[in-house]
Amino acid sequence: MKATHTILAAAVLAISATSLAQAQQVRLMTGPQGGSWYPLGGAIANIAGKEGVKMQVLPGAGIANVKAIQIGKADMGFGNSISTVDGVAGRAPFEKKTDNVCNVATLYPQYFQIVANADSGITSFADAKGKSIAIQPKGNTAEFMTVQMLEVYGMTYKDMDKVSHVSYTDAVSMLKDNNAQLFTLGTTIPASSIMDLASARDITLISVPDDKYKAMHDLNPGYTKLIIPAGTYPKQDKDVQAVAYATHLIARCDLPEDTVYKVLKGMVDNQADLNAIAQVMKKTTVKMMAEDIGVPLHKGAERFYKEQKVM
Repeated sequence: MKATHTILAAAVLAISATSLAQAQQVRLMTGPQGGSWYPLGGAIANIAGKEGVKMQVLPGAGIANVKAIQIGKADMGFGNSISTVDGVAGRAPFEKKTDNVCNVATLYPQYFQIVANADSGITSFADAKGKSIAIQPKGNTAEFMTVQMLEVYGMTYKDMDKVSHVSYTDAVSMLKDNNAQLFTLGTTIPASSIMDLASARDITLISVPDDKYKAMHDLNPGYTKLIIPAGTYPKQDKDVQAVAYATHLIARCDLPEDTVYKVLKGMVDNQADLNAIAQVMKKTTVKMMAEDIGVPLHKGAERFYKEQKVM
């Protein structure tokens, strides 16, 4: 009898462990704790739970998330569109093509912003030649985009008077003191650092014309074209065209279609919960979520968007 009880107990434990493993099958990689991606991931996990999909939220980072999904260490995660596109193409920092990474939803835009002191004489990015510029440390997304922007204008860092790889705060201080005349950064709008600069000096926001946008898009299909509306910053009296990329949700291409469908449906049905975490998502529409950003669309997402008649 004792042996029978032991066997039954073991069986119950085994069944419970199996059920738990199945219940926790979706691992969602977000960002570092303290950043915006981690709490946003928590909100998505709560929503997914209501749809019957149990999620485990894990910290991560854009490039790391893509790599983890590719090798099966994660099921879903957040990414930056341009980095994910590099993975799909097999470009550095990826060692090979990430052929098991699919797009689920484009969530909100990040703008590559080019700002100059109004008295610098810079009205086009071409005017940056011979000037002092402040950009992020090497390896940051906006630093890489600055290199590409210089490339499409036929320049390199060598054409600058001085290049300072610094934080946003230090960049603003440099422009305030006129130790730099131009500043590039990649973030949402309005950027607090640009608002800080505009509180001390008149600024000029530099627009990217269509031909240069096309050249950037040729370098990376993950780039999109967006407008920074007039009035976003003090004394900005006209719209400014910018190169942009997106924070998006990705998943293993072989993750069950129904799982991705349920998660996406829950996100759309409960978008107010996501807006409370990321205010920038208030303008996100289902049509925007379905946008082609150069990453293959997951079958579950494709099914949902077709039902919504946005593709």
